[in-house]
Amino acid sequence: MDYIKKESIFDKFFNHRDSLIMQFKNGDISKSEYIKANIDFIERLNMKPFNKIDSFEKGMYNYQYYNMLAKYYYMEAKQLKNKGEPQKYFQSFLDEGYYYYQQKDKSTLKFLKFLKFTNMEAYYIKVNSDSLHGKLYEIHLKDYDKAILHSKSYKILDILVKEGVFIDNIQKSLIDEYVNVKY
Repeated sequence: MDYIKKESIFDKFFNHRDSLIMQFKNGDISKSEYIKANIDFIERLNMKPFNKIDSFEKGMYNYQYYNMLAKYYYMEAKQLKNKGEPQKYFQSFLDEGYYYYQQKDKSTLKFLKFLKFTNMEAYYIKVNSDSLHGKLYEIHLKDYDKAILHSKSYKILDILVKEGVFIDNIQKSLIDEYVNVKY
């Protein structure tokens, strides 16, 4: 008898993520379309972030969940501002985005602790944005394919330095074609 292995929720998540990354790299979708497609997929999964991170998959899911929500709310705030909406409308979206970036950083720190800061490196990245210059850094999880995290958190940065994984120089992002595209 042939048994068909059922695709796990994480298989669905990573396959969808890989598909969107490829579509973006090929120029088939824009950065804003990439973000919206991620949000739509996360909503369809109906899976909340994990309180306990005890696997790579849970850590990456949480990172992606919070990162996409933060970017989505920032993107929406910018659109409202550009439409001339009252400040209180777009400010509420900015506040939501900020909240999700804070949650992303909390989850990222749990994730890095779970990984025990092994086989990773972090460094500041070259950015086109003046406001991110010298603030945004990349964390490359070398044991995993497409496992690249970003943060501006000073707390995480201090811990990365203490753990000996932060390289104090500026490098081109491994996903520069994504990082330096406005949305």
